[in-house]
Amino acid sequence: MRRGLAGVLSLALALPVVPALAQPMGLPSMGAASSADLSPALERQLGEAIMAQGRRDPTYINDPELTQYLTTMGRQLAAYAPGTVPDVEMFGVRDPEINAFAMPGGFIGVHSGLIVSSTSESELASVLAHEIGHVVQRHIARGMTQQSQNSVVMMASMAAALLAALAGGGGNLAMGVAAFGQAAAINRQLGFSRDAEREADRAGFQMLTKAGYDPNGMVRMFSRLMSASRLNEGMGGGAWASTHPLSIERMSDVQNRARSLSPEQHVDSDNYWYIRAKMRVVQGRDAVSLRTAGQQLQDDARTLKGVQQSAAYYGLALQAFQRNSLDEAQRYLDQASAGHSSPQLARLEIDLAAARKDSARTLELASAAIKRWPQQRALGIAYAQALQGAGRHAEAQAYLRERIKQWGDDEPGLYQMLAQSEDRNGQPVQARRDMARYYVLTGAYAAAESQLQQARTLSGDFYEQSQIDVQIREVKDKLAAERDLLERFKG
Repeated sequence: MRRGLAGVLSLALALPVVPALAQPMGLPSMGAASSADLSPALERQLGEAIMAQGRRDPTYINDPELTQYLTTMGRQLAAYAPGTVPDVEMFGVRDPEINAFAMPGGFIGVHSGLIVSSTSESELASVLAHEIGHVVQRHIARGMTQQSQNSVVMMASMAAALLAALAGGGGNLAMGVAAFGQAAAINRQLGFSRDAEREADRAGFQMLTKAGYDPNGMVRMFSRLMSASRLNEGMGGGAWASTHPLSIERMSDVQNRARSLSPEQHVDSDNYWYIRAKMRVVQGRDAVSLRTAGQQLQDDARTLKGVQQSAAYYGLALQAFQRNSLDEAQRYLDQASAGHSSPQLARLEIDLAAARKDSARTLELASAAIKRWPQQRALGIAYAQALQGAGRHAEAQAYLRERIKQWGDDEPGLYQMLAQSEDRNGQPVQARRDMARYYVLTGAYAAAESQLQQARTLSGDFYEQSQIDVQIREVKDKLAAERDLLERFKG
């Protein structure tokens, strides 16, 4: 089995529908992962190093609504993983290609095109479950310790790019994007073995069904991906088609498993439809794709009913908002909100009020929304921003500190917002310490050290300086460990 660092382990689940064949129903055994060569801790560290640069790639979708939705779904699935529950983090990639990929350390990227092309939540969940299957079976670690010569060269190239980005102090965007591109290049060269694909299929199917999703969602997604592969024949196909081996056995195995279970009537969440409509808009890169997305949303608004129609109007409102056509956005939002409510609709209404510079209305809407949906991180961020916009920075600080206790690991941007309010309130030392925490959580260790050095210079308190010194040593140790790890792969 050959597999590189490359982040983009695209999902090639697409196979033709065939008559069921007798298949073994247990998980195949591929032997133990090479943990002696690449421990889970080192694999996670490597994934964090790649993500630190990948977050700066222009295709990375920094959207708390999408991230929370995907990560919540991923962790629900992972809770039913065979063996140890893996630590997974999901993120979105702005790309119309039907694709998903796993990186070292449990980071899983999902293309906007995959979300848009799915027709049910179970189909989308089946893709995430398959990728989590690769993570829980440690296929990446195995692949990285069983490399061909070409793989070794490409891994060394990627490590060199990441080291160069570190040398630039975390501020060289072009170098960060180059490193992410190196990951994609590795993906184009390497792929999982048939045994690995079957193992991920079966582990994913187990997670999918135990989490309450429709098992036929995986069968339907296989069929849809196969259709996409055929349409792309002769034109390079998708990344998943070139990196994952296809086989009749895989399809028949999943079909047999689905038939052996009673159908699960999974009800798609409202969040799924609103997030899907949002991704249809987000993935538009030019006038043609945006016009196509708008036409599809218009068609859906005319032909669909219920929450799907509301989601279509929401997508149209979001598209108008992006064009700064605020009155048009409001009209579509009113249509979307007729008989429906959701965190996504509430967030867009808040954004519209903020765009009109109506700070009082913005704060009123944000306050009501976070009371109704207290666990929605996008609304919590909107409320903190509304407090800041109203000049109520002391209240913003108190609120953000509470949310950091609850969401800090998943939303490092909260530290950045807290630092902004602290700076406005005349707390420059604490502001820089919290900015350092933001940079640490996003893997920008050099930038974190710079913030801490500034904080130490500004502080006149011996005990505070001593605390900062400890933080500086910790950050330097993290940076040194990351460099050592990358040097290992470079060599």
